Amino acid sequence: MKHYLQFADFSADEYAYLFERAALIKHRFKTYEKYQPLTDRTLAMIFEKASTRTRVSFEAGMYQMGGSVVHLTTGDSQLGRAEPIEDSARVISRMTDIVMIRTFEQAKIERFAQYSRVPVINGLTNEFHPCQILADLFTYIEHRGSIAGKTVAWVGDGNNMANTWLQAASILGFTVHVSTPSGYEIDEKLAAGAGAISANSYKFYSNPMDACRGADLVTTDVWTSMGYEAENEARKAAFADWCVNEAMMAVAAPDALFMHCLPAHRGEEVMAEVIDGPQSVVWDEAENRMHVQKALMEYLLLGRIAQ
Repeated sequence: MKHYLQFADFSADEYAYLFERAALIKHRFKTYEKYQPLTDRTLAMIFEKASTRTRVSFEAGMYQMGGSVVHLTTGDSQLGRAEPIEDSARVISRMTDIVMIRTFEQAKIERFAQYSRVPVINGLTNEFHPCQILADLFTYIEHRGSIAGKTVAWVGDGNNMANTWLQAASILGFTVHVSTPSGYEIDEKLAAGAGAISANSYKFYSNPMDACRGADLVTTDVWTSMGYEAENEARKAAFADWCVNEAMMAVAAPDALFMHCLPAHRGEEVMAEVIDGPQSVVWDEAENRMHVQKALMEYLLLGRIAQ
């Protein structure tokens, strides 16, 4: 049994397999070919943080694969009360086949996984967002081919997305150019997780324009992530020069793509001309959450499929 709690949990070979499976599963979806290998399997989705894309992508994906879904929040279960996480894990994992959790601290999902009898997937924590980076990488491969040897520019907060990009770069052989305002840098020790990043897979730039120079992919996120709303005004002031605009895209590679995990605030972390422009692939990126997660659930439940 395997869990997927951070990007570093899988090898480059496993990711190559998942991208191949995601492409096949997406093709079947697009051609209306019924494919239900997860019939009679149940996914439990546990949300301590609100969600649009995570809920829709996992729920629709599981139904399309023939399975069923149980949706839990802290308001309608014992999770938000006095029951220990360990006890919830023991009970939920006896009644379902796979669990997705979207919560705050990474420690919570790790404690749950420790006592779970079924695979656990990280739908997002404060520290990591592996399913989103899985979708981002698959989207890049769809549009431009292998990401090995390429450069990704991360402009904005040193958050869970940035941490996960660093892990992905080390495992899959590309470079991340990171530019964050002072005081919002990536915690390199945290990003490393279980020693998953190498020093030559990322570079830091104080000027976001320099980070974007020559990049094959430019990506960003909201300035204020969920749970940090009290800092919103301070962050707006600190991040004012970290808005991805047309000038930044102009210094990137001529065929550079733009991505954003959404929701987006036009005029803050990205200009409308960029996110709605010809280099943006955010809508493919959003859809691909569903396809890569279908491949992920299939892999965790059934192992490698021959066809």
